[in-house]
Amino acid sequence: MSQKQFNSSRISRFFTTFPSLTLALLLVLPVLGVLFSVFSQDSGAWAHITATILPDLVTTSLILVALVGLGVVVIGTTTAWLTARYEFPGRAFLQWALILPLAMPAYVMAYAYTDALQYAGPVQTMLRELFHWQGKADYWFPDIRSVGGAALIMMFVLYPYVFMLARVAFLEQSPSLQEAGTTFGYSRWRLFFRVSLPLARPAIAAGAALAIMETLADYGTVSYFGLQTFTTGIFNAWFSLGDRVAAAKLSAILLSFVALVTFLEQTTRQRSRYFQTSKGRANRTPLSATHRWMTTAICSLPLAIGFIIPTLILLKQASANDALASLLTTRFATLVFNSFALASITAVIGVALALWLAYMARKSKSGLSANVNRLIGMGYAVPGTIIAIGVLIPVIRLDHLLVDQLNLWFGTTFGLLLTGSLGILVYAYLIRFLAVALQSVAAGLTKITPSMDDAAQSLGATRFGVLRQIHIPLLRPSLVTAALLVFVDVMKELPATLVLRPFNFDTLAVHVYVLAKDERLAEAAWPALAMVAVGLVPVLIASRQITRQAN
Repeated sequence: MSQKQFNSSRISRFFTTFPSLTLALLLVLPVLGVLFSVFSQDSGAWAHITATILPDLVTTSLILVALVGLGVVVIGTTTAWLTARYEFPGRAFLQWALILPLAMPAYVMAYAYTDALQYAGPVQTMLRELFHWQGKADYWFPDIRSVGGAALIMMFVLYPYVFMLARVAFLEQSPSLQEAGTTFGYSRWRLFFRVSLPLARPAIAAGAALAIMETLADYGTVSYFGLQTFTTGIFNAWFSLGDRVAAAKLSAILLSFVALVTFLEQTTRQRSRYFQTSKGRANRTPLSATHRWMTTAICSLPLAIGFIIPTLILLKQASANDALASLLTTRFATLVFNSFALASITAVIGVALALWLAYMARKSKSGLSANVNRLIGMGYAVPGTIIAIGVLIPVIRLDHLLVDQLNLWFGTTFGLLLTGSLGILVYAYLIRFLAVALQSVAAGLTKITPSMDDAAQSLGATRFGVLRQIHIPLLRPSLVTAALLVFVDVMKELPATLVLRPFNFDTLAVHVYVLAKDERLAEAAWPALAMVAVGLVPVLIASRQITRQAN
């Protein structure tokens, strides 16, 4: 290669990588802003927080993470193993329906079960009538608004993360390993614990890590239950105490927990490497009559608790006349439009950026583009609360600089231009959810052989001509899936929307949270059902794809 060709290649790689690197820095900047704010001087709230509520924040968050982590591993792994390895009534339905709780936001499920299980709810009322109890002094009933209640809500919403990954791992295990274990006289349980479970451990750890990060990021459920966690502490430090530096310090601690979870999950994957030594899949084992129906009941229970029962509760609440009347109002139409517009704009921009980043990484000959995409992918692990705080800190400073300069130039008073705008809200959504679109698009690109690119370029097609004429048509299913996933994630996002939304601008998620917080659960039913219905679309698509690949 001549010096001229070498320089031309370096320039080409620079212009390929530089836009991606710039975009990555813009998306990582808010998180860096949170970390650097730790060294700033606060207004005194931090000393009060550390002396009073910080131990409770740490303790409650750790207990919640431990309970949810254990719960999703047990529920997800058990249902994945049973649906992958055994034949029983309803298996064909349950193998995809068990993913449906992902469409149910945790805070919506919390509202539904609180209405059903509280003292004046139908469950306790029925028990009092059945056993002739007069009041709380006659019986004990667990309090749903507790750490244990929040953990139960979250584990039955988040177990599908483990279920999806573990089921694929179980299905892809070589039949020869199962046959070898049987030859050595292993029982079903010993075969599971000694052979299948160790092989699926990386997938289980990855699913558990996703569930734990969602637990750390949750605000709606813990706030509604009145629990002291890092997310509620961050909100209180910012809005109640008015100290953004104290909020940033709490965010930095929470971010360290997220980094620790990510590190442990990646370490588990790196140390656990297993390779297929033969092709094929083991046949599902038929069960006896008693065990068949017992297995059906075990696999149906998480679906019932995580999706069917809360949906029925919401439908019952929504069937009230007053609740139905609230649906037919301009206010509700505005909420739907706001949510739909924000989700659509973010989905379109997110898919476009994901396509650009994935394609540039494909064309780049260096590993820099791939590392840039990994850096962008870390945004999904950062809770929306931290992203909101990280966005506000530099934006407020920039806003004041712009306003001061404009006032100097024009001699008049300008209000804040960026803070509280829709553009900043979409920016925060992209930081949080661009990784979802990027993963889907990148996975689709890996299925397109590079020889198609070479053939098209040999016929005179430009780099972007190849993208437009070949890749985009072939990537259409992946692009649609990516857009749907981002769309639904934005529809359900609560913490970032609460902090960054413009004045007097609400979405369905915010509206449901405000109504439920005011104990107006019947009015919150229709907006909650609307979010669940929207969330069903990508969940059903993902279930269908996973089932096709598995079968």
